[in-house]
Amino acid sequence: MYDQLTPTDIKKMEEEIEYRKLVVRPKALEDVKEARAHGDLSENFEYHAAKKVKNQNESRIRYLEKMIRTARVISEDSAADEVGINNTVTVEFLEDGLEETYKIVTTVRGNSLEGLISDESPLGKALLKHKIGDVVHVQVNEAIGYDVCIKKIENTTDDGDKIRSF
Repeated sequence: MYDQLTPTDIKKMEEEIEYRKLVVRPKALEDVKEARAHGDLSENFEYHAAKKVKNQNESRIRYLEKMIRTARVISEDSAADEVGINNTVTVEFLEDGLEETYKIVTTVRGNSLEGLISDESPLGKALLKHKIGDVVHVQVNEAIGYDVCIKKIENTTDDGDKIRSF
């Protein structure tokens, strides 16, 4: 896989694995055991549903463990006044003057609907290592591109606490 992960990403994955092993797994096993006690397994919907939940949990644990095992760990550190991983950036789209705020994250955490953009997305790549006031050209593909101006850079913790702001 070789996804790029930060130490924070790995910590969150390890916490999810622990939760799934200590909380979800015992409940799923208990549900399977209880459904099995209801009799004929070939027509027992609860048994099949419980097995499905149990298998999905085990699959997710294996997936997360493989992600951690095969990941390339990258630094979250950036210069104090530059855009880096886990920075929240406010940009102005020069074409229409619209301002948007995004948090630059690794591909594993990217979710554009929540304002989390990947460091490997066209906008994420373009913003990295730039400073406030820089006008950055974002090339989406060979035919389409646009310019944005960096207005504000904030470094926040995952709890939303502000560490620094420019």
